[in-house]
Amino acid sequence: MELTIHQIDAFTNELFKGNYAAVIDLDIWLTDELMLKIGAENNVSETAFTCRQADGRFAIRWFSPLMEIDFCGHATLAAAFVLCEQYNLSQIRFTAAAVGELVVTKNSDGSFAMTFPKQAPSPVTDAPSELLSGLSIQPVKVLKNRQAYFAIYENEQDILNLKTDSQLLKSLFPLDVVATAPSIEYDFISRYFWPASGGDEDYVTGSIHTGLAPYWSQVLGKTSLNAYQASSRGGQLYCEVAQHTVTLTGHAVRYMQGTIYL
Repeated sequence: MELTIHQIDAFTNELFKGNYAAVIDLDIWLTDELMLKIGAENNVSETAFTCRQADGRFAIRWFSPLMEIDFCGHATLAAAFVLCEQYNLSQIRFTAAAVGELVVTKNSDGSFAMTFPKQAPSPVTDAPSELLSGLSIQPVKVLKNRQAYFAIYENEQDILNLKTDSQLLKSLFPLDVVATAPSIEYDFISRYFWPASGGDEDYVTGSIHTGLAPYWSQVLGKTSLNAYQASSRGGQLYCEVAQHTVTLTGHAVRYMQGTIYL
């Protein structure tokens, strides 16, 4: 069996920036074991597997090198980039078991707008000691949603200077950790750490912005926000916050297309 594999840089319009993901469009699902092996072999933060359904929508699943992930924004953007090109579409409707329907629209400027369910965080009254000890700078407050703990800081320099203890943060599984602060150039910046699920630090994390954007929307009193994830590769996201959804807009570029021989 031969499978076509695409590697796409997401949330950027430059190669070697943003976050990379592999995309494999299938006619029928592979076994979970095989998809896990392919995700590990690819060794990118996520491999997205898609499969077209009878109603025209695409089922989507995401695999890190370690496990299946229930929601991934940048790999959804990468998959939409591939599928819009492959099927000559301007809109993709994905279905995912954990988060329902995900709608991605290709804009006239080549960017992609992804509408996801809002996942706003709630305050944490007693933050885990492993979280606080695992961060070199103490946050001013902590929140969490179904995906991660949110460590809130007063200024962006704290985010840039922050160091983490991956072994301590790993003990927080299944929750990851996002550190965030207001920014001078952007509305807010962040960094994302997920040592138990995929790697020490993710380059650009679309899914967590379904929680970050609602939080900063409330703090800043605005529904349109410009965000930057301050990893070593960096990535920019434009966020629109509605009553029940968050729309993230970003670009993507192709790095590679190849063939997997199984």
